[in-house]
Amino acid sequence: MKKSRWTATIAVIALLLVTVAVVSAATYIVQPGDTLWRISRQFNTTVDAIVRTNNIPNPNLIYVGQTLEIPGDGAAPAPPAPPTVPGVPAPPAAQTYVVQPGDTLSGIAARFGTTVQAIAQANNIVNVNLIFVGQVLTIPGAGPAPAPVPPIDPGVPPSPPPATGFNFGGQTQTFANAQAMKDAGMGWVKFQHKWSPGDSAADLAGTIQNAKANGFKVLISVTGATTYPSPNSIDFVAFVQFMGALAGQGPDAIEVWNEQNIDFEWPAGQIDPASYVNNMLAPAYKAIKSANSNVIVISGAPAPTGFDNTTNAWADNRYIAGMRSAGAANYADCIGAHYNAGATSPSATSGHPGGSHYSWYFFPMLDLYYNTFGGARQVCWTELGYLSGEGFSGLPQNFAWAGGTTVQQQAKWLREARDLSVSSGRVLMMIVYNVDFTSFDPAGDPQAGYAMIRPNGSCPACEAFK
Repeated sequence: MKKSRWTATIAVIALLLVTVAVVSAATYIVQPGDTLWRISRQFNTTVDAIVRTNNIPNPNLIYVGQTLEIPGDGAAPAPPAPPTVPGVPAPPAAQTYVVQPGDTLSGIAARFGTTVQAIAQANNIVNVNLIFVGQVLTIPGAGPAPAPVPPIDPGVPPSPPPATGFNFGGQTQTFANAQAMKDAGMGWVKFQHKWSPGDSAADLAGTIQNAKANGFKVLISVTGATTYPSPNSIDFVAFVQFMGALAGQGPDAIEVWNEQNIDFEWPAGQIDPASYVNNMLAPAYKAIKSANSNVIVISGAPAPTGFDNTTNAWADNRYIAGMRSAGAANYADCIGAHYNAGATSPSATSGHPGGSHYSWYFFPMLDLYYNTFGGARQVCWTELGYLSGEGFSGLPQNFAWAGGTTVQQQAKWLREARDLSVSSGRVLMMIVYNVDFTSFDPAGDPQAGYAMIRPNGSCPACEAFK
């Protein structure tokens, strides 16, 4: 009997503890654009409390779809209704405003009869000197919107209407498998041009026109021909002239450089997002749009990496934050990104053999690139691929994390990545890396291991995309 009474007592205590836990916390699913600060405000708690409750190692890194336990009573407090005073109209409701070229927060505040501080607080703006063209701002307590004021001309040719929909394609070297690409539902093809001063854009005319004759839209990614370039070796003036001439050849999109956050592509000691934006991206954007305003300009996709010593590499999260601060969103229709280190389903956020760094996972990468620019621009996956060593003698040591990925998983995950990109609404373009590369260096770069078309000629990914 004593045993049974103790058992009953323990059961009651456990039930009370469970009840207390249920009452004292609620769960919340992270939504696009969320930050811990916004969530804490919504639930009348603190960032530190949410971090401690959920064991979050980095409070700046949460993921869409992540389930958070909210400490406290878990109820989002309803804002108090403003008191009504006879004869005094209620304060005007908030409205939204889309940032235009030349806008500043002080100018917007003056137009709407509010303050910079009020707009910054309503939109969780940390740096009041940093807003982006296309950014949607909540204007607190604003009356009817005033008549539009012509924006200040920032010296940028007017952009075409933003590209819409979802654009899907693949990167190829020879364009020998156009039918397989069509069968997979691809309407875009990507070619990479390794540029040197003196190159003629006319040399790409045949490549572009051949792809168009086969029913494809064309993305040309332009990067340097010299690996590990020496300091001050990039001729920015010649490059910008080439980009304007290239736009005149009729491509549908141009990516401005490639992985400029590492010394393989940019001079060591001079890696700097502000230099990239000011010396390359902004003038190239102007040259491209002047030649052909319909070309989609994509900012160069950084190498996804956590390595950061400032001299040889910047981690891509720090680099794109620097791009944002330098105003990159004003000179790109889309933010270029690479995702090519996955070894799990794109819906997973854990379980990668390489560890927990965001670059191993699809959604953390997408969240990082989209949210860094405040949703002002969609993301363009200019390289998205899954590596499989199946059919080869083995993978290079640096790619051992993909040793367990089968060709069937590669196919399935590529299809899932496409579907998730579409459903997210945050991706403008996805280019599969790659369609049909044949080079495989067991001690270096296993390009063919990423290929949809495998060494035996099969294409499981083509079937998955169908």
